[in-house]
This record gives sequence, C-alpha cells and structure tokens, in this order.
Amino acid sequence: MSLIISLLLAAATLFSWGDSDTRYPQDRQPEPLAKAAFNYPAWRGERVFAQAVLYSGSSLENVRLSASDLRCGKAVIPANNVEISPVGYVMADPYAATFHQCGVRIRKETDSLLVADRLDKDAPVSVSAGNTQPFWLKVSVPESAIPGRYKGTVKLTADGIKARTLPLEMVVLDRLLPEPKDWSFHLDLWQNPYSVARYDKVPLWSKEHFEAMRPVMKLLADAGQKSVTATLLDRPWNGQTEDPFASMVTKILKADGTWLYDYTAFDMWVSFMEEIGIDGQINCYTIIPWALQFDYLDQASGKVAYVSGDVGSEQYVWYWKPFLADFARHLREKGWLDKTYIAMDERPKEDMIAALSLLRSVDPRLKVSLAGYYHEEYQAEIADLCITTTQVFPSDVRAERKAAGKISTFYTCCAEKFPNTFMVSPPVEAVWIPLYAAAAGFDGYLRWAYNSWTADPVNDARFRTWTSGDCYLVYPDGRSSIRFDKLVEGIQLFEKAQVLKREWKDDPVRTGALEQMLAAFSIDATKETSGACIPKDVAAARALLNCR
Repeated sequence: MSLIISLLLAAATLFSWGDSDTRYPQDRQPEPLAKAAFNYPAWRGERVFAQAVLYSGSSLENVRLSASDLRCGKAVIPANNVEISPVGYVMADPYAATFHQCGVRIRKETDSLLVADRLDKDAPVSVSAGNTQPFWLKVSVPESAIPGRYKGTVKLTADGIKARTLPLEMVVLDRLLPEPKDWSFHLDLWQNPYSVARYDKVPLWSKEHFEAMRPVMKLLADAGQKSVTATLLDRPWNGQTEDPFASMVTKILKADGTWLYDYTAFDMWVSFMEEIGIDGQINCYTIIPWALQFDYLDQASGKVAYVSGDVGSEQYVWYWKPFLADFARHLREKGWLDKTYIAMDERPKEDMIAALSLLRSVDPRLKVSLAGYYHEEYQAEIADLCITTTQVFPSDVRAERKAAGKISTFYTCCAEKFPNTFMVSPPVEAVWIPLYAAAAGFDGYLRWAYNSWTADPVNDARFRTWTSGDCYLVYPDGRSSIRFDKLVEGIQLFEKAQVLKREWKDDPVRTGALEQMLAAFSIDATKETSGACIPKDVAAARALLNCR
C-alpha cells in the first residue's frame, strides 16, 4: 500500500499556500502545506507578501498564476494590485564557520546549493517532474481601501491540467501606513551604478545607462531609501567588488598648478536619483579611502596620476583642501549643501580625527557620515553615525543625537551569521532587523551593498569573498528578492510601531505591551539562541502591531 501511495504522490500536482518566511528547495517535495485561505491583517497603504507553492510529479509547461479582484461587499482591491512573481533559484554558498567570513573564500565542489531568492517578472514558467516551484505574491493595499474582509482567488493554469484555485483573503484594518517617502526609517543601502553599466553593456552615464538603472533604483525608492551613494575618488574601497567604483568628480591639475573640477557625472547621478524619489541625503565617499592614494588628471601629460599620503599629511592636504572648498561652493550653487555628507567607512580613530580637523578648517557646514566604530571623542561631530552590532551606542547619547537632528543607525555585514540578509539567511531575519532598530532606539539600518552584482548575478551569487548575498539584495531589471521584500516588511512593521507609540501614548496598558514586545529584540538573545528566537520575536510583533 505504501508503494502505491508513493507512486500516486510522485505523479501528483500539489498546489497550496506556503509560508513567506520559508525557502522551499527546488528538488524536494514540500511538507503538507496550508489549503486554507491566505489571511493577513493589513493596514491601508501596506504591501503584504505571501507565497504559494506548486509541486509537480510530472513536467508542466506554461505554468502561470493569476489573481482575481479582492472584494468586500461593493469595495474592491483590483487584481492588478496583486503582483505575482515566479521564484527563481540562484547558485549560492553557505556561511561557513571554518574560515573568516570577510576574506577569500575557499570554494569546494560540494559547498554550493540552489537557493530560492530571485523574484522574476510574471511570465509562464516550466516545471520539471519532481520539482517545486514557489510563487511570490505582493498585495498592495490602496490607501483608500475601505476596512473589512476582502475575498478573492489565485488561479493556477498549465498545459494539460485542470485549472486550480486557492482562496485569497485579507482583513484591511482601519489604520493608514504612510507612503514610503514619508517613512521615518533611515534606510541606507549603498548603490553601485557601475554594476548596472557592466551588466547591461551600456556606456557609463549614457541615456541607456540611466534607463537601465531606473527600475533598479525605483525599487529602492519604494522601500523608503533616504541616501544617494556618490563617490569622490577612484576606488574608495580599493576595488573590492566585481565592478569597482570610480570617481564621479574629475579633478584636473592644470599646467599652472591650479585645480579644475568637473562635476558632470556627480550632478547627473544625484539629479537622476532625486527624480526617482531618493532625495533625502547625499553620502559622498570618501576622503579616507582604504588605500591612501588619490587620483587626478594631469593636464600636462593628459594622463591619470595618483598622489599618496597619510591623512593629514602635506600631500593629503594639498589634494583635498582645495577640492573640499570648491565642492562646498558647487553644492551651495546646486542647493545640495545641507543634505550632503562627506562619508567614511570603518576608518581608524586617528585618521578620523585628522580628517574632521581638515573639514572644520575648510567649511564647518560640511556634514560627516561614518559607518564604523563608536568613539566618544568625536561622535558629536558625526551627523550620521552608523555602528556595528557588536558595539554599544549609549542610550543617553542616542537621545541627545536625536534631539539635535542627528542620525544614529546600525549595520550588518559579512561578519555576522545572524541576523543577516545572506542568500542562506532565513527570510524572517530580514524582518527582524528593522524591528531591532525600533527596540534599540536606532533611526534605521545600513547595508553596504544594494546592487554590487557578481559576474552573473541572476544565476550565481557566489563571489570570491563573502557569503553569497552579501554583495546584493536585488537583481538586474528591477527584480526584487525574497530577502529584500522581507526587509520591506520589517520596515513597515517599524513604521507601525512608531504610529502606535503615538496613538497609545496615553494608554499605559497598550504602551506597556508594545515595550514588552520590543524588549525581546536583542542581539545578545540571537547569539544565545543561535538565532532560534528570531521567528518567535517576529511573530509576536506581527500579532501586536496588526491588532484591531
């Protein structure tokens, strides 16, 4: 009898709701899944994510999912508000504790795996016999939606089989989530325009380049991104990515020994990002590169030249002081001075002190951003300070900084196994990260790589250094990922927490419940439980923040 059942299951086509916090292996039949309606409480203006899972015992062609309108009496959420993406599998490697995660990876033939991550555009897909194919749903609830229970269906069609449906239900609550541009969460994911030019094979800063970047950067704007990543010199990070960052400002040393600066690329990039909707801040990297050499065009020879010098040295001041003065002038003319930050990344304390001294001598209105280590001696001079999860940011200092209009955030990188946004990180960890920011009193979160793509990012996320996924969160052509969408879910929960703090400020019972829920979000607790506490913490947050 067991053999007959096994044969029947092998030939079966299983279609049901899955769990959006789960990655389903391609070559494995999933455990029994939910047949009941997907049912998630949502605020007006929220984006809600779900996952449906198909398993086929035989090959299927032209597989497609479609959604109906969602109806609540006469009220309707149109079907085009339900975006359905086949989930793509990408080659990745695991986080291995046997060697340092921020160095060269020693790849073996057996250390790679396919991971469900890429969210493809809606199109028919083929499913091989014995394979699982997940589908990702994003439901955008209109701000004008009437509160109530909405019902509809999701339909599966494929050649040679009878269409199948799943019930889709949502409870829209009578609360409004602000638009992404108005979110208070300070999201700072570093963009790499050079990756887009290489991948799409278009000339740098050409019309075609900007058009290729548009869907990629629009995805980021829709997540509430606050900062534009700009570069002031060639290879600020010593060329560590597949596509090294170049300077967006050409510094020309004229034959008479004076300087001329060309801001054309910088202006085009910043203006483009403003048009996209990312216009809160311009972070300019950097006056302390990882390799202390600085590029310029020598007019006499017509060649690019470099000068080297320690921070604060005679050569350093010769190069940077006239540039910073002219850059401040240019920013004033463009109306960008107040939102521009000279940005530094994990630089030594002594170098930071010397650089801050130079900036003060040139123009004290030039703001400073730092992703690195907390030092009491100069934290007050850093308008945008981001620290690692291994450091403590004194609560009284954070409060003082907030009162002064300064930004205080945290970041994760290659070093932390959890919480993180690697390809092999459980998706729920991306939801946990913004909730930790809410709990710890941070303004937001930074990650060093939004789209520093590998050589073949669509199919292979493995890189010569760092765990897969460390280099990028989204894919070419404006394709999102499970990781990125779950980060957006977490940011939305952060925003809900801010709204409810204000709404419940005179209700000690509800305020106490909110504080108790957030208190569970602790980096130490994740270490003590090896990350096992993360799903429970997020489930409790969802329950409270979506209460009626």
